[in-house]
Amino acid sequence: MISAEDAAHLDRALQLGRRGWGHVQPNPLVGCVIVKDGETVGEGYHAVFGGPHAEISALEQAKHRAEGATAYVSLEPCRHQAKTPPCTGALLGAGLRRVVFGARDPGAESGGGALVLREGGVEVLGPVWSDRVGRAENPAFFHWTRHGTPFVALKLAMSMDGRIAARAGERTRVTGADAERESHRLRSGFDAVMVGAGTVRADDPRLTPRLVSHGGAMPRRILLDAAATIPLDAAIFADRARAPVHIFVASGVAEAAIERLEEAGAHVHPVTGSEDGLDLEAVLAVCWGVGIRSILCEGGARLAASLLREERVQRLYLFVAPTTFGSEGVQAFLPDAGELDWDAFEPAGPPAMFGRDTLIVLDRQEGA
Repeated sequence: MISAEDAAHLDRALQLGRRGWGHVQPNPLVGCVIVKDGETVGEGYHAVFGGPHAEISALEQAKHRAEGATAYVSLEPCRHQAKTPPCTGALLGAGLRRVVFGARDPGAESGGGALVLREGGVEVLGPVWSDRVGRAENPAFFHWTRHGTPFVALKLAMSMDGRIAARAGERTRVTGADAERESHRLRSGFDAVMVGAGTVRADDPRLTPRLVSHGGAMPRRILLDAAATIPLDAAIFADRARAPVHIFVASGVAEAAIERLEEAGAHVHPVTGSEDGLDLEAVLAVCWGVGIRSILCEGGARLAASLLREERVQRLYLFVAPTTFGSEGVQAFLPDAGELDWDAFEPAGPPAMFGRDTLIVLDRQEGA
C-alpha cells in the first residue's frame, strides 16, 4: 500500500505525462515529480520524441535538491540506451533516496529499471498500478512492445441508434465541434490514420490534426483502395510533404494504376487480397515494416467490420451523438463484423462529454 501523499504525487506525474500526447509517439507518455521534505523540487514530462525523458527534465529542475529526495514516475524508469541515456543512471547519479513508479515498463530492453535502481541502493516502490492501468494510459506502447505488431484503434462517430451516416455514400455530420476537436487531438497521438476508399469518396477527408496545436511528426495517412481508383483530386493528397500518403492496392492491379498514384506523390503497396478486400494482416505487416507502430482507423463501415471480425481492434473510441438517423442510416457495426464479443472489451476510463456528444473508450482485454 502507498500513502495518500505518495498517491497524490504519482497522480500529478500521470497528469504531467499526458502533456506529451501528439509529440512523443511511438514513445510512451511519462511524467515525473521529485519531492524532498514534503516540497516539490522538480517536475518534468517527456515532451518530444528524441528529447529528454521525464526524469531528466525533473532532475534538471531539481538540481542539487534531488539528493535524498523521492522521485514519482508514472512509468518504470528505463534502463537502456536509446536516443537518450538510461534514466536509471541519471536517477542513481543524482543521489535519490527513493523512487515510486506507477506502471511496469513492458519493454524487453527498456523494462527492468526497478531492479537496476534497487541494486544501486535506492528504495523502490512499484509497480503501484496494475498492467491494466498501464495499458489504459499507454495502450499503443504496451501493445507493440509485447506483440511486435501495430496497435489499431477504431474511432466511430455514431447516432444513438447506432448509425454513422444518414444514408450510404452521403456525407453526414454526426457530432459537434467539440467532438471534432477531440478527434483531431486523438489523430495527433498516432503514427498513422487509416480509412477505406469508400470513406474518401463519401467524405473526402484530409485526415490531418488541423484543429489542435501539433509539435510532433504529422501522422501518415493510410488508404485501402484495392482497385487503385481513388481520384487524384482527393483531399488526402494535400499536405503529403508533411504527412505522407500510403495507399494499399490489390497485388493484381494494373501497373498503370499504380504509377498514376505514385506520380501523385503516394507510396503504393500492393498486397494480397481477400474475399472482401485486402488482406489486413499483410497491410499491417507492411505498416510495421515502414515504422508505423500505431494506427487510428476512422472508417468506413466495411473496413471497421473487417477489423472487428478479425479481432485486430485493440481500442474503440465511440463518439455518440444525441440524434437518430433511422433505418436508412448506415450501421456502425455491419453484420459483416460477425457476432462481436463485447465482453472482450472493458472501459479504459469513464465516459467524457464533448459538447452534447459522449465519448466512450473501450480497450480489448489482454489475451481476449
